[in-house]
Amino acid sequence: MATHRTKMLIIGSGPAGYSAAIYGARAMMEPIVVQGLQPGGQLTITTDVENYPGYKDVVQGPWLMEQMQAQAEHVGTRMMWDTIVDVDIAGGSPFRAVGDSGDEYIGDVLVIATGAQAKWLGAPGEQELGGKGVSACATCDGFFYRGKKVAVIGGGNTAVEEALYLTNHSDDVTLIHRRDELRAEKILQERVFASDKIKPLWNKSVDSFEAGEDGSLHHLVLKDTQTGETSTLEVDGAFVAIGHAPATELFKGKLPMDDGGYLLVDAGTPKTEVPGVFACGDVMDHIYRQAVTAAGTGCMAALDAERFLATLDFAKDEMPAVEAAE
Repeated sequence: MATHRTKMLIIGSGPAGYSAAIYGARAMMEPIVVQGLQPGGQLTITTDVENYPGYKDVVQGPWLMEQMQAQAEHVGTRMMWDTIVDVDIAGGSPFRAVGDSGDEYIGDVLVIATGAQAKWLGAPGEQELGGKGVSACATCDGFFYRGKKVAVIGGGNTAVEEALYLTNHSDDVTLIHRRDELRAEKILQERVFASDKIKPLWNKSVDSFEAGEDGSLHHLVLKDTQTGETSTLEVDGAFVAIGHAPATELFKGKLPMDDGGYLLVDAGTPKTEVPGVFACGDVMDHIYRQAVTAAGTGCMAALDAERFLATLDFAKDEMPAVEAAE
């Protein structure tokens, strides 16, 4: 076990954490990034990225995150392969965090960039069949279903993107949605409806995931959301794509959150209610949730952190000297 001291402690990586680190390192704050369970964040499970500024051609998500990490390290960031399990921010700066390795991390400022995680339906069989036909990541597991029948559950951008990706591996993709119209962006909807490999299945919810004799997923039990009637759909793989939840469990009872669990910040800033603690990326953004906006808020967090440290230094300089006792 060891103690790691820094001016700027960043919990979580991805575009927000790495951008904060790049700006923080250039400001001589010697940042430490504790990467967490998924170094690089959600982009590491994304293939084609075509909307991140600066790249004329499509780039791969994992490659983009590797480049961001390398850039952060190049300018002086220390990367720690650990997962934070507890934080202490009640006493103000400096802030303390403990990793599951037992190491302690101390920072004069704290930047939270823990991102978001996939949501699950909670239906019977879902968790039991995880890795045996049920997944929340088509780009991770789609390869295993080449030429097989697959289903995607959801109606937003996540579901539509997953369905479109799966057409690279399967000619039989069913998109299951509990309503009669998608919530995804229009351009994505147009791509789905133009594909002869994707079949939308409207007004259906998944009642359960059922295994076959070999112990892997065999079929879905579906319920009609209008009539209540049940039916079955045989599939080899099912991808749950109903969005994400912010990874804020660590801060419950320690920082204010909205009803969705997103950290609350001052409007237009990454500042939380605790001076010196900043939140950036998907952990505080429930509206845009894009890589470029995450990177932007990471930059903002670093700039505000630098200003906060300057006020701390100024306060120290203003403190009257203590005369030695005679």
